[in-house]
This record gives sequence, C-alpha cells and structure tokens, in this order.
Amino acid sequence: MNDDQLLRYSRQILLPAIGIAGQERLLQSRVLIVGLGGLGSPVALYLAAAGVGHLRVADFDRVDLSNLQRQILHDTPRLGLSKVESARQALATLNPEVEVEGHAGVIDAEQLPALLTGVDAVVDCCDNFATRFAVNAACHQHRIPLISGAAIRAEGQVSVFPGTPGGPCYQCLYPREGQEDATCSNNGVLSPLVGIVGTIQATETLKVLTGAGQPLSGRLLLIDALRMEFRTLRLPADPACPVCGNSGR
Repeated sequence: MNDDQLLRYSRQILLPAIGIAGQERLLQSRVLIVGLGGLGSPVALYLAAAGVGHLRVADFDRVDLSNLQRQILHDTPRLGLSKVESARQALATLNPEVEVEGHAGVIDAEQLPALLTGVDAVVDCCDNFATRFAVNAACHQHRIPLISGAAIRAEGQVSVFPGTPGGPCYQCLYPREGQEDATCSNNGVLSPLVGIVGTIQATETLKVLTGAGQPLSGRLLLIDALRMEFRTLRLPADPACPVCGNSGR
C-alpha cells in the first residue's frame, strides 16, 4: 500500500481483526453485487469505501424517481441512467481507486458463470426469487460465498451461505415450490431498513474476505425495524435440498 492508501484506510487498519494484512486482502478482492437498489446501494458504497479493489455490479434497471426514497447510490441528476452507470459514477467519486465493472442486463443462469468468474464473494441484493435461486445455485456450484439480504415493509433478514458441500444454502431457507415474489413496489418498505440490511451485508462481506470475526454462516438474522428487535436463528441444512443436499451433490 502507498501512503495515500494507508491514510484512507487507517481507521480500518487500526482494527486488530483487519490490520495491514486484511486491508491488503480487501484491495486484492473481487466482489459481485447483484442488484443496485435499496440493498445494493449501501453495499456498493461501503465496499468501495472500505477498499475492495474490484466491484462487479449487475442490474438491468434504470434510475427512477420512486427509487430515490431509499436507493442512496443514485441521485436526482442521474434519473433515467442505467443503475450500473449511475453506480459507476457514484463509486468513482467516492473512491477512484476501486475498479468498477458493470453488467447492465438480465441476470440469469446463462449469464451467471461469466459474472462469477474470478470473484471471491457474491452479495445478493436483488428483489425476486427467480434471480435469488439462480444466484444461489451458481454460487454453490462454484463454491463461492453468498451474502444474502432481503427487506420488505419493516422486516429484514441477512444470512451468509459459504458455498461449502452440505449447505445450508438459500434454497434450504426458501424451497422453490410455492414462492411468490413480494416486492417493495407492491408492499412498500421503510427507507432506512434497506440501509440497515445492506450495511450488515457489507459488514458480513468484509468479514468473509478478511477472515475477521464470525460470519452469519448457518445463521439467519431477522430484523423488525418497527420494534427495533434483532433475532438470530440457527439455519440447518436441508438434506432434501436439490442444490446442497444429498440430491444436489
């Protein structure tokens, strides 16, 4: 690291769990962020600020006025831009040292192998089950840690799926059958809640990349923002899971 980097990241380097070695790992890391909305906004901002060297950001959408209530990565002058381009501009202003690679298009099973190439972790910030299931299956297949978050109304959740044989994985939590998407556009969402969830996702990603602390692997963090209550549940692997269980091996 040069002198400017030592100064930029000094408060983080002071942490015994990170130090010089951890910061150097962050600078060399590659992370894929799937979705640049309410969750992806704080994730992208904090990972860039923390010095993750390469961010691959993926979203098919454009910045809309209704997004600005909660999607703090974007702003009024960038209305109409693709969220990928808006993110690139915002992150370049925040930390020009971070390399930002964008994918402005559909994210599905066909696209994911290329998006996963070379990444050290994936942060799922999307808002539909089809994409979540595809990302989960691809991460488990390629043994890439997945940091998953969700927020709706005033409730949120976060978990880390390490991608190791035997799970658990996202599909252990939500079997594919019978799932219906619940989106913010239909149900509403408290704007700071997505910041809480996304910030926790960013924290878990930094822990995964540096080895600091104990990630939420095998645990599900539940957030009730109206009561401001946090609960952590154990998340066991499902032996019948088609992705990580006996039938998925």
